[in-house]
Amino acid sequence: MKTKDLNLAYKLRHALDESATNLPKNTSERLSSARNIALSRKKPESEQVVVAPRFVAVGDRNTMHSPFASDTVFSWLGRMGVALPLAALVFGLMGLYQYEKHQQIIEAATIDAEVLTDDLPLSAYLDHGFDAFLANSDEE
Repeated sequence: MKTKDLNLAYKLRHALDESATNLPKNTSERLSSARNIALSRKKPESEQVVVAPRFVAVGDRNTMHSPFASDTVFSWLGRMGVALPLAALVFGLMGLYQYEKHQQIIEAATIDAEVLTDDLPLSAYLDHGFDAFLANSDEE
């Protein structure tokens, strides 16, 4: 908070504290009973026990310099638990992309081969009437 905001907050608190002492007795009692009612309705604080498994090696942790100390191994496995699925996802997507690209090349090659092995001249394929002829011949 800025200094001006803090000063304003302190002044407001001081003014409220002063005016609280000048309240009529009836109002003070009503505020006190309302506070007691609110406190009675407050939910009791409950302590929650959190169980967090941890692998502990035998011996003093400060003297363990082995690369297979519990924290080192399991933190490495934890990082690999995120990296391996991510790498599998990336390689899987790359494989799908290559497969789709290969299929498109095969389809284009098949169409080219059919056009080149046909007895019709290439100009026939450019004729709009020929498209209608092919559509009619497919229906029969």
